[in-house]
Amino acid sequence: MTGGRDKFRELLRHAGLHIVGDGKTEDVLPPRAAWSPVVAGEATPTVKVRADRPDLVAELNAQWHRLAAASGILGENGVFLVDVAGNGTGCVARSWTRVRLMDQWDLAGVLGERPGQPEFVTLSIDGDTLLGVTTGEGEVRLIAVDRVREWQEAAARAACQESPHEAAAAWASLFQGPGPSERVREMWAHGLALNPATPDELRARLLGLSHYLLWRRLPPAVVEAAIVHPDRKVRQLLAEAQPYLTPEQWARLILGEQEPRHRWIFTLLAADRRAELTDTAYEQLAADSRAHIRKEAARLHGLPLPMVTALAADDDASVRASACPRAWPHLDTPARRELLHDPSGKVRVEALFQYHQEHPMPRSVFETEGLKDRAVDTCRLERDLAEHLAHHGEPAQRRALAGNPHLDPDLVGLLARDPDATVRSVVARRSDLTEEQRAAIPVDFDPRVHSYPLDWVMALHEDPGAMRRLAASSHPLVRRSVARARHLPPDVVELLARDDDRVVQLFLAESCDDAPADMLLRVWRWWTGSLSNPDRPHGHPNFPRSNLLRYADDPNARIRQLALDDPESTAELVERFSRDSDEEVRHRAASDPRLTPESAVRLLDDPRERVRDAAARYPGLPAGVLIRLLRDTDTAQTAAQHPELPIPVMEQMLQRIDPSASATP
Repeated sequence: MTGGRDKFRELLRHAGLHIVGDGKTEDVLPPRAAWSPVVAGEATPTVKVRADRPDLVAELNAQWHRLAAASGILGENGVFLVDVAGNGTGCVARSWTRVRLMDQWDLAGVLGERPGQPEFVTLSIDGDTLLGVTTGEGEVRLIAVDRVREWQEAAARAACQESPHEAAAAWASLFQGPGPSERVREMWAHGLALNPATPDELRARLLGLSHYLLWRRLPPAVVEAAIVHPDRKVRQLLAEAQPYLTPEQWARLILGEQEPRHRWIFTLLAADRRAELTDTAYEQLAADSRAHIRKEAARLHGLPLPMVTALAADDDASVRASACPRAWPHLDTPARRELLHDPSGKVRVEALFQYHQEHPMPRSVFETEGLKDRAVDTCRLERDLAEHLAHHGEPAQRRALAGNPHLDPDLVGLLARDPDATVRSVVARRSDLTEEQRAAIPVDFDPRVHSYPLDWVMALHEDPGAMRRLAASSHPLVRRSVARARHLPPDVVELLARDDDRVVQLFLAESCDDAPADMLLRVWRWWTGSLSNPDRPHGHPNFPRSNLLRYADDPNARIRQLALDDPESTAELVERFSRDSDEEVRHRAASDPRLTPESAVRLLDDPRERVRDAAARYPGLPAGVLIRLLRDTDTAQTAAQHPELPIPVMEQMLQRIDPSASATP
């Protein structure tokens, strides 16, 4: 893509255009929309030039410059916007480029497939005057459009004057003439896979045609179709991505694989995802003749303990090593001794690691190959070993030691004064410190760095006293972890809602059902929602829902759009916001069901992609408009997600995507 863009810029320079600006998205209609009045069959040329003129290139350049100067495209400083089609660089510019004419320039001779066959559009910086040049049969046409915004409004109104007969004809036209390109068919498959309105029967036939299908929760019928799908890649993606598979479904997926390598992969995936299987599946996998399958079976979350302990005595060392961690607490002394003296070094390391969770590890054992790096942070260590590491260990070892739950208090205090800030940071997160001790540790905490809640704080969420104590902690990570509680005492909520660390307020907004309205509104000013909590803070039950019309003229766009949430807001306000200068406000209006069809069509040509995508999902789009979106590579996937796409149309789309995906007789 970068190479194509560089070639495009070189093309413009060759045409005598000096590129100015930083390439940002212009707040005008996008190039794709600008081409519409230029290539439309009913467009009336402003100037036509015969293609057989001997001075064709010079005449075209002169005519373009005359019209551009007269219409105001060149502006006071000569800067204008340009887009070129068919430039041969491997890319078609999908955003405007700001340019200025050099002393020597030649647009008609360069911006086309060959000299004298130009294909480009130019636009004034304010976006209200358009001049396009396109080559037709025996002539080159220059088409000027002034008052572009008025033209957009008129075109949107005309598109919405669609009779039922015209709508039916539009749907029929989608499948007439040359079939859709391979890229459009691919986009249709993805869109239908993501469309909540796609029937289960069609969704099942999309298996193998779109990888998007299996990453969202699917109805049982589609899951069943995926389990028996002939393409192993479909079955494997189901195992990798589909949430909420039942034990029976997991069992059928794994046991249905006849190829040993594939059965091993599916067992590995089940272990990684901590999936539950049936008793029959556990028995077969634990008794499989292939060691690499038994090794993964030993990791299965729900494997019954008798099978786990049996695998700890398996003939294969890799299986014994895999089973050892789970089996160890349930083994008798002779069985543990067998593992500690196992002929395999890998098994011995696993057994030693488990043994020294209870018994202090001497320095001689610590030096065992493969054990040292793992032992420092969780194993019990003999005093002289712990002292040696605290005084002389590498920084990484001291960091690991600082989190060891078995460390003596005096060594914790020593590491709290460690010269390495990262070591002190680990100590400051320990659960066995008083808040006074924690506050005394000098730490460097960057609030911008991504952090995770502390497990030991999360475990205390149901303890009001602990929450009160920890909410007053000097350490932001402790307070952030408290804020992750679903419910908190009122005084704790009040304290955290005023926390200086705004991430504490964010976590309170995302996790705590008791978060106050005023804090939620503050967080809304700067946070739009995460992947894990996309609706917070706006979707929080305590988020303000009334008395919001007062924000309709707020200078902050994030606050201004909230006026549409007020029960007293009107369709007129939606229309006003659909013309707002801020894209987020326009996006909010484009998603509002009270938007008029005319404005939805107009917003399909918004400068910003997410506004266009929201408008493309507007339920009342005219059929002719939706057909145009379905045929365009840039918009086909979004259009295929339209909530009112007729099911017979979906059926025909699927037939074009893959003729072999026929309906089940």
